[in-house]
Amino acid sequence: MASPTPMIEARGLTKVYQAERERSWRRRKPSDTGRRPAVDSVSFDVARGELFVIMGLSGSGKSTLLRMLNRLVEPTAGTVTVDGVEISSAAPGELRRLRNNTLNMVFQHFAIFPHRTLVENVGYGLQIRGIAAGERAERANWALSRVGLKEWGHELPSALSGGMRQRVGLARALATDAEVLLMDEPFSALDPLIRRDMQDLLLDLQSQLKKTIVFVTHDLNEAMRLGERIMVMRDGKLIQLGTGSEILSNPADDYVADFVSDVDRSRVVTAERVMCEPSSSLRGLDLANFATVERNTRLMDIFPLVGEDGTPVCVLDDSGRLVGEISSTALLQALTTDRSVSHA
Repeated sequence: MASPTPMIEARGLTKVYQAERERSWRRRKPSDTGRRPAVDSVSFDVARGELFVIMGLSGSGKSTLLRMLNRLVEPTAGTVTVDGVEISSAAPGELRRLRNNTLNMVFQHFAIFPHRTLVENVGYGLQIRGIAAGERAERANWALSRVGLKEWGHELPSALSGGMRQRVGLARALATDAEVLLMDEPFSALDPLIRRDMQDLLLDLQSQLKKTIVFVTHDLNEAMRLGERIMVMRDGKLIQLGTGSEILSNPADDYVADFVSDVDRSRVVTAERVMCEPSSSLRGLDLANFATVERNTRLMDIFPLVGEDGTPVCVLDDSGRLVGEISSTALLQALTTDRSVSHA
């Protein structure tokens, strides 16, 4: 991670929806309301520069949780700290400053002004902040270039496809230069091929810009593809938090195990999860005669390297030292059951 200090710290976040006349939660515990919480005492950190995914089925509380991070939804209990500022108790002026400068939201459906050009649409957030027209246009054009719409700046939204419109939403967020992007199922309404293109674009932008991104999705494959870490939610509760490989290899319960049962493990599980200690016969040998991979190499990229004679693949650390080996048997076992992954 870019820094040991989290960009986002959430502690005990809880949301209980109730009628306004019942809103006395500051004097009572959430459990006293008699209603099931939409989000139930969830705590987690997001590191600076991390692409963090919140995943769950409809009704799991993931979107409510995301909206509590910038107080579009007011928490019933708990705290949120962003870049050292506790926004759960921030005054209105401080909250506006954070939303204008630090936090930006990207929705599945967002408002595009039909009578404004793309440059004007992308620069709208800057206009609200009082940024001069020249600087607005410069930053909007930069953002459009980043999302592959450089030549479309003077077009009206009516000329755009659905995927291009979603790129405009991403460009609008980039133009503000916010450090944190909160993305609420931004690609879920897109066709599969366009959706994959947008995922590729997001990963490419993230490799260059290193924003802190909290991305909500109900699609497990999308979560596995994008998330450095994934938080699985159910009924408002945090069920499991870890890398995609960790969740596949060691699901927290039967719900998670069933949820991930259809995932192509070869695209997610890494060498580190299936390697075993290197045998004594490998130590001291010239590794130039063996296929080698890094700890984070995916299984799909390891399969072609296993020798027909059963020669194992060697796993090296960042210093080039031998730390493990992987046999063809271990690879095949890793794709079947969770138990065999741990065993391998």
